[in-house]
Amino acid sequence: MVNDKRLFYGSCFALITTALSFSIRAGILPQLGEELSLSATQLGFINQMWFLGFPISMVIGGLIYHKVGGKAIMQFAFFAHAIGIIMTIYSGSYTGLLISTLLIGLGNGCTEAACNPMIADAYEGNKMSKMMNRFHMWFPGGIVIGSIVSEVMTKVLDMSWESQIWVIMIPTLIYAYMFFGQSWPKAKVKEGATLMGNLKAMVSPLFLFMIACMSLTAISEFGPQQWVGLILSKSGASPMIILALVTGIMAVARYFGGEMVHKFDQTGVLLGSAVLATIGIYLFSTQTGAMAYVAAIFFALGIAYFWPNMVGFVADKIPKSGALGLSIIGAVGMFSSSIFQPIIGSWIDADKAEAAAAGLTGDELELVSGQATLETMTLFPGILIVLFTILYFWMKNRKPEAAAATAS
Repeated sequence: MVNDKRLFYGSCFALITTALSFSIRAGILPQLGEELSLSATQLGFINQMWFLGFPISMVIGGLIYHKVGGKAIMQFAFFAHAIGIIMTIYSGSYTGLLISTLLIGLGNGCTEAACNPMIADAYEGNKMSKMMNRFHMWFPGGIVIGSIVSEVMTKVLDMSWESQIWVIMIPTLIYAYMFFGQSWPKAKVKEGATLMGNLKAMVSPLFLFMIACMSLTAISEFGPQQWVGLILSKSGASPMIILALVTGIMAVARYFGGEMVHKFDQTGVLLGSAVLATIGIYLFSTQTGAMAYVAAIFFALGIAYFWPNMVGFVADKIPKSGALGLSIIGAVGMFSSSIFQPIIGSWIDADKAEAAAAGLTGDELELVSGQATLETMTLFPGILIVLFTILYFWMKNRKPEAAAATAS
């Protein structure tokens, strides 16, 4: 018998593990750079491993989901998370951090590969959109927890970065217990459980269009978030408080995501999100002090619905793509983020060199170069405004019979 609630709660703790590995690493990034004498570009390559492991395990997990089951995929996730956490603490080198971060990324990808199709199969219609948003609520929710933990352990308790990494093991052990001995739901769409059915659905123009959109939604979200500590450290606002504010708003917004989708459909929600994300990143690139928190509010409301509704759109509008389709769409997002991490790091280094050549020094140098990089990042959601406008009218003008055929 399938225990939907226990599986769902286990999925939430697995996603909290992913979130803690994201936020706590962001919090300790300056310490790692200073302790190991790493440049922003090198830190970018470490970040890249987190994002690179994600799509690798998502694609493999999507291919084998209906063969080995979600339980086996989550067992590997636990192994990768546990070993990656321990290696991060004890490696003590740049190469060791690359390997350990890759392992954690593999575990994170397995979580998405197993849990997204489980939710899509366990729930129907608007309930599925609601539960998908509430599942993904725990990524920003976990980042809030991780940000606060990192801030307190660093600033108040003066604890080492190694101690902070150990915190990630707590939800890892909890989700392992929650999944132990559980049965997983079967695919609710017959073609969704076959490789040929998946591939046929995935070569459709709509799915390929969503892949292009996903590559931009992911970097619009993860680019500014991952680098907020370094970029805004001299802005007069606390980077970790900004991260906690952004993710806190995201968590609340995703809790009510089902109602938003019911009212505006996924296409309307995605278009509005792109507009707000563009405004938020632009404000980050131009404002300092208290206004940085205002920018954080716009940015949070913009990116909150990107990931769950991209996944929900595919599950709802292209269900024959199955677990593989959901894994591919997520993998594309993480692969895009992986590709751009060292690029963003090089942007920061280049903007810093340009600002230094202009005679800027100290805090002013850090702030001006960081904001220049953020201004470049507005291109990502700016392009999405155009793409989601096209998607909005595409779906609005779609013939009812075509939509019915896709969902059958």
